[in-house]
Amino acid sequence: MICSKCSEWAIISQRYSGQHLCQDHFIQDFERRVAETVHKNNMVKDGERIAVAVSGGKDSTALLFCLHRILAKRDVELVAVTVDEGIAGYRDDTIKAARAIAEKLAVEQHIVSFQEEFGYNLDEMVQGKKVAPCTFCGVFRKSALNRAAKRLGADKVATGHNLDDEAQSIMMNYLKGDFERLMRFRPRSAKKGLVPRIKPLREMPEKEIALYCMVNEVFTESRECPYANLSLRADVRDLMNCLESQFPGTKQSTVKGFEKIAERAKGSYAQMDLAACQMCGEPCVKELCKACELLHLLRSG
Repeated sequence: MICSKCSEWAIISQRYSGQHLCQDHFIQDFERRVAETVHKNNMVKDGERIAVAVSGGKDSTALLFCLHRILAKRDVELVAVTVDEGIAGYRDDTIKAARAIAEKLAVEQHIVSFQEEFGYNLDEMVQGKKVAPCTFCGVFRKSALNRAAKRLGADKVATGHNLDDEAQSIMMNYLKGDFERLMRFRPRSAKKGLVPRIKPLREMPEKEIALYCMVNEVFTESRECPYANLSLRADVRDLMNCLESQFPGTKQSTVKGFEKIAERAKGSYAQMDLAACQMCGEPCVKELCKACELLHLLRSG
């Protein structure tokens, strides 16, 4: 199979685009598309400090590596933030990988832990609880990232959410009939106390992200989170992968279809003003933020 752009052997066939790309042209195509996503959504401005959430997995590794390259000539500072949830036998390895990529790129890294921030690690939080582990993890990870970003004086938080993640989240909310939560995927206006989030990889397929790490020799084999199969997302992921295999471009059309719905729904679902949590001061809708609500649940047994 020959590259569509030159006479070299291709390393990937993009079924959704019809292109075959060699290693060099694949890297160029990947970085061009990420740069376009950053530019068209005005994600990064000169003079900004970007806190990059780096877990050590392939997505966050690709995110830091790619941003480091495409923003190299701009007045933008990157700082890596790694959240240690405290998952025995899993997180230790990925933290090593996160530290390795930060050191390779000479990017400042900060590690924050659930234990230090909230007094519990994730394993302790979920022990004997009926609440899904991903509920605890998602809430506390978002809170820890926001707190860390503010301490570091970051203007934005960049996360490694990819096309697969976006399509899965949209489909999950379709299945739940939760249109209000679905509308939260729209770009948000700035909120006091909440560091804005950006997703530079939101248009990149998961498999291409893994390949990008491999060809740049920054890929680290990692196991799946032991709690992942306990969530609805695992079932939706399998569903979307099956559909993508049979109908290439399904994930892209799912995301683009939502964007059309969101555009037409403008004004129908106004974004809520946020108050300050009465316990921790973090932004929230109610009197207490979700993290403090869960902490109260944990402390009350």
